[in-house]
Amino acid sequence: MAPMSHDPTVNAGDIARLAGVGRAAVSNWRRRHDDFPKPVDGTSSQPLFALREVEAWLSRYGKSYQVSLADRAWQRLKASGDLQLGRLVAAAGGFLASLGEQGAAVSSGEGKARTLEEGHGLDAGLTTLLAELTAERGARAAYEFLCARYLEAHSRKLSVTREDVAALMVRLAAPEGGTVLDPACGLATLPLSLPAADDPAQGDPAGNPGAGGAVRVLGQEVEETSARIAAARLALRGIEAEIVAGDALRHDAFPGVRADAVVCDPPFNERSWGYDELSGDPRWEYGLPPRGESELAWVQHCLTHVKPGGLVAILMPAAAASRRAGRRIRGNLLRAGALRAVVTLWQGGPDLWLLRRPESGERPPSDILIMDAEGDLARVEPALSEEGRRVRIIDLLDDEVDLSPARHAPRGGADLGRAFAAARERFLAASVDAPDLRVLDQPLDQPATTIGELVKAGLVTILQAPPRMTLDGGEVPVLTADDVERGAGASGATNPEAGLVAVEPGDVVATYATARVITAAGAVLGPQLTLYRADQRRVDPHFLAGFLRSAGARVPAGSSRVDARRTRLPRLSLAEQRAYGEAFRRLATMEDALREATALGETLIRLGHEGLADGRLHPEP
Repeated sequence: MAPMSHDPTVNAGDIARLAGVGRAAVSNWRRRHDDFPKPVDGTSSQPLFALREVEAWLSRYGKSYQVSLADRAWQRLKASGDLQLGRLVAAAGGFLASLGEQGAAVSSGEGKARTLEEGHGLDAGLTTLLAELTAERGARAAYEFLCARYLEAHSRKLSVTREDVAALMVRLAAPEGGTVLDPACGLATLPLSLPAADDPAQGDPAGNPGAGGAVRVLGQEVEETSARIAAARLALRGIEAEIVAGDALRHDAFPGVRADAVVCDPPFNERSWGYDELSGDPRWEYGLPPRGESELAWVQHCLTHVKPGGLVAILMPAAAASRRAGRRIRGNLLRAGALRAVVTLWQGGPDLWLLRRPESGERPPSDILIMDAEGDLARVEPALSEEGRRVRIIDLLDDEVDLSPARHAPRGGADLGRAFAAARERFLAASVDAPDLRVLDQPLDQPATTIGELVKAGLVTILQAPPRMTLDGGEVPVLTADDVERGAGASGATNPEAGLVAVEPGDVVATYATARVITAAGAVLGPQLTLYRADQRRVDPHFLAGFLRSAGARVPAGSSRVDARRTRLPRLSLAEQRAYGEAFRRLATMEDALREATALGETLIRLGHEGLADGRLHPEP
């Protein structure tokens, strides 16, 4: 490979990280400073800047920044462009694995560096940086840094299992180590939760890896670059591994192999998984997976590759527990005793299925664990041994074979009782504090002004978001109209671009119907919102927000858009404004408290009905 021909580039997020500021600050620099470096690559929504030019600009303006050796190595990799980035990250993994922990010696040996360069396709400048980074951090930490940056840069394309979920799956399926298979291993997130051969702290108290000896990983990944990265990460952890690139369902890399345990986070909702060419495959022991049930093909593939008595931990979409097309296979898994647990990990997240390959002549269990962990993963392992949480299999074998935790998961009496008591306590403690307001016989006759006049006087500045802002994900948090209505933090996200309006504490952000004073920085203004930035030496923000909110509330439903500049407010001293502002603020707080109390009341009612209906709660005499 020829050496890279252009300098490293950085995006707005990189610049913010180097300078120790928020991304919105970088957007402001671009907008306010004509001499800020111009993009040299990328797109209009994701521009890239030359690192050297950015460093020079930051230095010229006296802004502190720090480009670490690790960042320089990463930017050097990125300079190749997105099409080459994955291949180069994989090659860097091979290079670092060959260095091991001897990076200091290699960095001073030019001949050896050239040999490694030829073997891994990396240019001399990059191998030098990588060798120096290895000497500084060690090969494993150096590569994990590069992988973290790679995942960050490709967060939309790469699906990565949460580390806490991966650790839970490994503990459940492979508590004693041994040979572990991951047939959809991605970048090896699941196998990396296994104890490293050179890390006794992760083993038992005697320092043995795992609880039962050496760990060996077999993995398959459909994308070759990801497979190479996975292999390098495992090698640098000292874990013996064989990683093969290919589609595990269509081209099984380990036919006939049965591992001690299988862990898997397969792709969801793939209709082109191989239904037509695999209809007669011997792996479908529990039934031919329907065309739209690729996840049930993965379940049976995993069971095929585990020894009798071995465990499988696999993530599944929530719908897989109840879709009508899969009921026959779910029923067969239950009858055979292969399916042992279905756990919803968190609301809107995947379900965790725990399976066990039956041993010959073994009597199937009569029940199964079905539970909603409600986001608390620490509850899962103890629940496996709690009898009160189990559901009888015979009760599940109806026409639907619906295994959804939302429908079947029993609540322990203590759990429901605690939940009800906690909800009742929170509901009763919800504070709804109304302001003390004096009632007047006649409205005060006060001189008035308008927001438009305040703008002309320079006391208020009105700002709006770019007219074509997209909210399809990105690096910059966006405050949306729904956030303002609910009094919530920024829920939107966009990419850095010119014209974004950074929201600052004390700003008033308004929709057509409400207005709120912002208390925290870090977000930008979203569509359909207007920002009013007051000179707080002359205008109180809560005073301004209160009258904007009152004006919006008086607009009849269905009326055309109102001109907020015509909003009238009294001419008052700053001290008098603050008195009004405090009253408006307390009304806004009261509104939020009522909203919270309503939500708590709905929870209390739901738990009360549920507990009284199933006998877990009883009326007080």
